[in-house]
Amino acid sequence: LPKGREAVVEAAKKIIDENLAKEHALDEKVKKILDENYDEIEFQHADERQLFFMIKKKMAPEAGVIMNYDDRYNDLAHLILDELYENYLAEYDVNENQVKNVIFKSFKAFADAYDEIDDIVYEKIKGMEKEVIPGSQDYELLYERLYQEELSKRGML
Repeated sequence: LPKGREAVVEAAKKIIDENLAKEHALDEKVKKILDENYDEIEFQHADERQLFFMIKKKMAPEAGVIMNYDDRYNDLAHLILDELYENYLAEYDVNENQVKNVIFKSFKAFADAYDEIDDIVYEKIKGMEKEVIPGSQDYELLYERLYQEELSKRGML
């Protein structure tokens, strides 16, 4: 690492943060659409989580967000690898594809752990005696608290 570990971390973080910012902006647009149509969603007894995903999937290409996570991790791995190469941040004696695969597998393992936590939290909320409406402030607060607890249990905070 000619310019040090911190330079590599900073470059990767910048790429990841830009990607996450795009997705966050898309999520906010989708939430706004759901909020604007709340009465109709309630009247139809529609699954808000499923609607959120369907709308997000439809709007993703326009927002520059890749919805398929394997494709997304692959894209991020390429972007990071290009950044490392173009700015002389890393030197390696192996095939470029091997380096990209290491980056990809790191994303995959990290995301799988968070997906598992998300599923656990969703099931906990779903199994509660008191119904909490997805998208409501109570739901968001409860979700965040339970999510943080699961992260703490796994030492991921």
